[in-house]
Amino acid sequence: MKKERKDHQFIKKPYYEGGMTAMKNFIKENLSYPSAALQQKIEGTVYIRYTINYKGKVTDTKIVTGIGHGCDEEAIRLVKLLKFKVPKNRNLKAIFHKSLQIHFRLPKVLAKQEVVNPVPPVSIQYNYTTTKAKTEKPIVEKIQKGGSYDITIQF
Repeated sequence: MKKERKDHQFIKKPYYEGGMTAMKNFIKENLSYPSAALQQKIEGTVYIRYTINYKGKVTDTKIVTGIGHGCDEEAIRLVKLLKFKVPKNRNLKAIFHKSLQIHFRLPKVLAKQEVVNPVPPVSIQYNYTTTKAKTEKPIVEKIQKGGSYDITIQF
């Protein structure tokens, strides 16, 4: 007859259902970049410490290291949305403290727009005249791409 094994941990810790990858996906899907941080082009990592009660709900949050511009408040909002599973702990109502890093990186679309001039010119006009011989007829072409061009070429 086999002996029944005892648990190595006296108090079992809460866990996010699906593990760390599911938690990262949840944060990635629900993260909304603050508009103040987008305008200032702020990037960085927010370190947050939070408390989980015996029911698996986040009750208290504290920013350990923040970057400001609305990112800290967004990190607090995300952490308070998390729900944890807490195994039964010998009828004890324990609270748990955990910490998390939330990375704020500028979207790639914004980085590409930064390189390209965001305001195109309203209209561009070029007058280009070249003459080689005065006896031949002039050729006039009009090209329209965002403005008007008058090109006169004489040969």
